[in-house]
Amino acid sequence: MEIYPIKFRPILKEKIWGGVRLGTLLGKPIGDSRNCGESWELSAVDGDVSIISNGALEGLSLRRAIELYGDMIVGASCVEKYGSEFPLLIKFIDAADDLSIQVHPDDEMARRKGLPNGKTEMWYVLHSEPGAMLTTGFSKRITPDDYEKMVADGTLLSALGQHKVAEGDVFFMPAGRIHAIGKGVMVAEVQQTSDTTYRVYDYGRVDSNGKGRELHVEEAKEALDFADTHSGRCHYHLTPGGAPLLVDCPYFTTRILSVAGKMHRDYTRLQTAVVLICVGGTVNIMGYTLTAGETCLIPAAAGMVDMRNAETGEAKLLEVVVK
Repeated sequence: MEIYPIKFRPILKEKIWGGVRLGTLLGKPIGDSRNCGESWELSAVDGDVSIISNGALEGLSLRRAIELYGDMIVGASCVEKYGSEFPLLIKFIDAADDLSIQVHPDDEMARRKGLPNGKTEMWYVLHSEPGAMLTTGFSKRITPDDYEKMVADGTLLSALGQHKVAEGDVFFMPAGRIHAIGKGVMVAEVQQTSDTTYRVYDYGRVDSNGKGRELHVEEAKEALDFADTHSGRCHYHLTPGGAPLLVDCPYFTTRILSVAGKMHRDYTRLQTAVVLICVGGTVNIMGYTLTAGETCLIPAAAGMVDMRNAETGEAKLLEVVVK
């Protein structure tokens, strides 16, 4: 098998809260859509498995490629743990309107519900309009009884943390943390392979048929960490040529790379796949170009990987190591 940065066809998702910036800012092929909310860049979710778009493996699904070349693509330990399933889902999200207030289950709860795993995630803010906000965590500790009363009387929003954001901000959202992406924010999201979301509140919105989206108040009650008052904001300092740590959790480790000139990354000892998400500029990786808004998978067999900024200034990449 040829070892090279593997790219995938984006899987575009219409959302009631979506907009056009995935097209205008990231160059996604959204056509005439005015409500494109998500671009799934790398996915193993059933029904939405990514298709390889470049190189010798072009046209193969991610799942089939792992079946054929698993040890080389994701590493033997990953194959042993996950089989032909890829454990992470990579997305770009454009919130032209507020997303619902929501929470995700942890692994234990998910398995009680017959689901393969929970959903822990992180966000990197790609773009934010002036005054844009994220909702993360509670503003004060509440009890499950408090939650039920606030949901019933419509006051839950008063108990949630609101945080202004700017480009480059990073937030970690472990399963159980209440959250929502606010209007005017676009993020790159790294998460466990899961599409399970429990909505608590959706602003009374209805679709074109006058029907509101389903809420999951009881499931959310079971999933929520009512003592969680953390914003999830991650602090880091990025210098040219640097690679500071953003998130280290049981499912992935993420750093942000500043490629100013040349950079060498030695993945030899990892023996697992690495996902690179370009969040600024243009970079040449092993002879392939990655531009802002593009994602690639570096196979586990790659070893030393050379990167070179293809423009003046710097290119920025999220480097996600699969665990």
